[in-house]
Amino acid sequence: MKIILPLLIEQKLAAVLRQAGWQEIGGILMGEHVAEGVYRIQDVTIQGQAGTFASFVRLAREIVGPLHRFFRKTHHDYTLFNYLGEWHSHPSFLPRPSSRDSETIWEMLQDTETGANFAVLLVVRLSEARQLEGTATIYLHAHVSFAAELLREGAVGLPSQEGMANGEPGQQGS
Repeated sequence: MKIILPLLIEQKLAAVLRQAGWQEIGGILMGEHVAEGVYRIQDVTIQGQAGTFASFVRLAREIVGPLHRFFRKTHHDYTLFNYLGEWHSHPSFLPRPSSRDSETIWEMLQDTETGANFAVLLVVRLSEARQLEGTATIYLHAHVSFAAELLREGAVGLPSQEGMANGEPGQQGS
């Protein structure tokens, strides 16, 4: 599966990470199904309350309004536009899901009110060069997860050929 990260969303995330400093911060991902196995992030929420240097708890009350606005804007076309998942930062650690992150996503998928078939977890941080780096992981029911290919969207609206660095020198995001 591929997750496309548009430049404007990348810049938005990098800016809030700079503001948050060493505190974890996060929100939700809203996106578009653009092709079989390919999703583009269309919007993200930024939670007003940051976490600590090692944890972040998403507040459900902060996502209802943005989700309703997103659905209105996309004419409630849930087949093409929908909730994709969650994002948060790991400013002090590699941008990979922790075991607690994974458990939280699987718990959310078990909730029948969520109605999600899968969820994306985007974990990001700023590199030493202050550039956004991260990974995307896909979570399915029955405690199945796998790395997604995280792509930066090119200036002409097509995915670039390069993945995002994932926090380790010489490796591309998966």
